Amino acid sequence: MASEAAPPFFAESIVFLAATVVAVPIAKRLGLGSVVGYLAAGAAIGPHGLQLLGSGEDVLHVAELGVVLLLFVIGLELDPQKLWRMKRDIFGLGSAQVMLTGLTLLGVGLISGVSFSTSLVAGFGLALSSTAFALQILQERGQLSSSYGQRAFGILLMQDIAIVPLLAMVAILAPGEGPSTAAQIFREIILVLAAVAAVILTGRYLISPIFLFLAASRAREVMLTAALLVALGSAGIMHTVGLSMALGAFLAGVLLAESSFRHTLEADIEPFRSLLMGLFFVAVGMSLDVYLVMENWVILAVGVLLVMGIKGLFLWGLSRGTGSPNSDAMRIAVTLPQGGEFAFVLFTAAVSNALLDYQTANLLNAIVILTMLLTPVACLGLDKLAARAKAKGVENPSIETFEEATPTVLVVGFGRFGMVAAQILTSEGLEITAIDNRPDRIDYARKQGYKVYYGDATRADVLSAAGAGKAALIAMCIENDKVMGKAIDLIRKDFPEVLIFCRATDRAHALDLTKRGVDFQIRETFESSVVFGRAALEALGTPLDRIDQIEEDVRHRDEERLAMQLTEGMYAGMDRLHKVTPRKTVSDEHDEPAE
Repeated sequence: MASEAAPPFFAESIVFLAATVVAVPIAKRLGLGSVVGYLAAGAAIGPHGLQLLGSGEDVLHVAELGVVLLLFVIGLELDPQKLWRMKRDIFGLGSAQVMLTGLTLLGVGLISGVSFSTSLVAGFGLALSSTAFALQILQERGQLSSSYGQRAFGILLMQDIAIVPLLAMVAILAPGEGPSTAAQIFREIILVLAAVAAVILTGRYLISPIFLFLAASRAREVMLTAALLVALGSAGIMHTVGLSMALGAFLAGVLLAESSFRHTLEADIEPFRSLLMGLFFVAVGMSLDVYLVMENWVILAVGVLLVMGIKGLFLWGLSRGTGSPNSDAMRIAVTLPQGGEFAFVLFTAAVSNALLDYQTANLLNAIVILTMLLTPVACLGLDKLAARAKAKGVENPSIETFEEATPTVLVVGFGRFGMVAAQILTSEGLEITAIDNRPDRIDYARKQGYKVYYGDATRADVLSAAGAGKAALIAMCIENDKVMGKAIDLIRKDFPEVLIFCRATDRAHALDLTKRGVDFQIRETFESSVVFGRAALEALGTPLDRIDQIEEDVRHRDEERLAMQLTEGMYAGMDRLHKVTPRKTVSDEHDEPAE
């Protein structure tokens, strides 16, 4: 009986997975990061290595969706106001870096005897850093939100924008092409503006109501499908008019940064992003021609040193000149000196337009990949310098200065209890993030001026996206005891350092929370009942000092009973109930033993 044929790409998938499972842990153990492991795995299994797979170009087309999803997730972290505050880094620092690095490398090419068009394409192509590569490094190190991480991101964003005029430059320089007419240029501008407007209007006015409707259905898979549709749909709109797909996804992410569904979107997309990003770097590694490197190692070594040296020098100098401390400038310089994935796009377009020959494009691609491989080594070297200086007791601000993050609180559950608790915390100026899984509550809270996000507290990825790992305290204000218990277990496992404060619905729940080892719990019914009883006694004419004495005694007996119930069961300590509080006399107070 003939066996059934394997599905398409089945064998290739097994090879991909096996190579990454071996290479990535080794690279991380060596301190080089997962990206180097993916690149090495691609080089090993590709057509220039063990030849287990053919060309990586087909894989690269699919894997580029990982870059799209990465930029969408990054956009979710930036609201429009924050992006506007970064305008100097994006348009000032980023533009200056691209222009200075590109012109300098152009000059190097002309001095070396290379033609003007080839030097121009090569110089500006190599001036672009890898958004996917650099952001992956920053995320792995947990430094994307640091001051230098934000400046580095601003530079990368400008480089993504720069690919559009660079591709136009290639088309203009192409031999045999006539100049574009004014009508054609005007038509292109109108198409680009229309695409940007379509993404902005859809993101601002249509997406949130759709997600609100989908959330009410409680179908997680539909929410996930919608999240992917938003990211890829916005990327497709931009790609249709000739803009970067990643830029379109980033814009959609920024527009949804203020949405109530921001954290759930991020958590849903993260697994797809991680998988596709790994596939992207494997495909890039597959394109590295090891034989070409060996035959032209002198040219490539000089090229790699020039690119990383010139780019790193400009990054450091421009960062210092625009206000960064020396430590931040050095970290930017060692994080962004590599070539980028858009260089592959630019060089491919140049080959198609007869501006580069195939051999030159391969050499330039090899330079880009080698700079990617060497960037984690440079980062590791800077880390070791910082560690050595710290071990010697040298406070060297030129190597390491970090700002402490401000304390934040994550409020889980934003009903009546959570809203009042949040009001007290914000009154002290603390930063609050709140999540809830009921769209009606989220809508009501937002109308009251609170920023509340849709999220499931029993999902570790949602808690992480909402900032549980950075929070100083998590306030569990939900009503469902089982949901709270599951969430507490997740938090204790994944975020063991954070304080957990809980709202207990009743006495049994309070006992359960105590056994789980939460840092603080309070029974809302007990506290409101105490306040109720105090008001009743006061209305009946009981003196205030006597009311205080009664409350103190009732609380003391309740604590004793709780301690007994923890070991003996719910019905222990019944004798502590229904007792009359003994009256204190003046003589009793004088007879108390001195401490």
